[in-house]
Amino acid sequence: MAAASRAPRALVIGGSLGGLFAANLLHLQGWDVHVFEQSAEPLAGRGAGIITHPDLFAALKRIGIPVDDTIGVDIAGRVAFERDGSVAGTLDIRQCLTTWGRLHTLLLAAFPEDRYHLGRGCTRVAQDDASVTVRFSNGAHATGELLIGADGIRSAVRKQFAPDAQPQYAGYVAWRGLVEEQALSPDTHRDLFPRFAFSLAEREHMLGYPVAGFNNSTRAGERCFNFVWYRPTHVQDELPELCTDSQGRQHELGIPPPLIRAEVLAAMRRAARDHLSPQFAEVVEKTRQPFFQAIFDLESRSMNWGRVALLGDAAFVARPHVGMGVSKAAGDALALADLLHLHHNNIGLALPAYSAGRIRLGEAVIAHARELGAYLQTWCRRDAHAIADRERAAHHHSAEAVMREIAVTKTF
Repeated sequence: MAAASRAPRALVIGGSLGGLFAANLLHLQGWDVHVFEQSAEPLAGRGAGIITHPDLFAALKRIGIPVDDTIGVDIAGRVAFERDGSVAGTLDIRQCLTTWGRLHTLLLAAFPEDRYHLGRGCTRVAQDDASVTVRFSNGAHATGELLIGADGIRSAVRKQFAPDAQPQYAGYVAWRGLVEEQALSPDTHRDLFPRFAFSLAEREHMLGYPVAGFNNSTRAGERCFNFVWYRPTHVQDELPELCTDSQGRQHELGIPPPLIRAEVLAAMRRAARDHLSPQFAEVVEKTRQPFFQAIFDLESRSMNWGRVALLGDAAFVARPHVGMGVSKAAGDALALADLLHLHHNNIGLALPAYSAGRIRLGEAVIAHARELGAYLQTWCRRDAHAIADRERAAHHHSAEAVMREIAVTKTF
């Protein structure tokens, strides 16, 4: 009797949300999937709030994860506040808002525990006509038929195959944080829950929304409020100061939250009181560990080289105004799984088709995100056209515009 054929093996580099979407979907299609995560410690508490879109729900449902009221917090509409806290406008848009932690917990639980490997940083990929091999920083290696680079904006996989595709700083940072709803005053809680809220200053853009609490509960009284505050920050004059820790060590374009200096946090909270509505100033004041992320654009000209494919933030990173990072990664994983199934796991046919289709989408998302962020970007420019460009982009910086345009589901 002939031996049964071995299931094709997929190597997924990166154990965050994009990697787990792809791993779970291919595992369900009969692939022998292994996930390799660089961090030696479990990924916990990474990121904050997540905007949901149809691709995210479609991927969860296919994996078999129930999409119910435990996924996130449902909101019925949007509100924008004036500087004095009065309402500048409202808009009825229903959405579900969740957190990185909630999604990661669900996706990790759905995947076989013995196939998720920590402490495996990718150092080199080699391939031939029949297989692809990855070598890791601990000296180990793994071989399969397919390798998926889902290792984020600083992707080691992309660095090897497309070294010219580099993140480009957009000229501003996003301060972020979570505050427990029970910590908020009754008036602020009434104004913010359960809404997607905005507060605008001349140079800045604040938004926030309710999400599951630190224990992943979506029950009233146990939730958190997530904020994202965009602030222009010059790459030479201001960003290095933010990225210097209390020991004087310089961190490149970012810094671990616990190392942010107390005086930086104090200045940030003062700015919130000076420029934002009282509701948001209170949110910032009561957030225990705010952190910031430098905002980047990243786009790849290809998402496929032989038996290697990129996915999620490893290929495209759009400014968060579109709120599509995780949903796009889920969509990438769905498209890849569907094309492999369509082509009976013929990698030579499936991966080029995947790359072509997802590049078109990625370019459209990047272009839209740049348009929404153009006004903020001009405040750090010092060229002769900055003021004129700011005036042209100012129509995106109004209460009506941000409620209508920011983080809404859009067909590209």
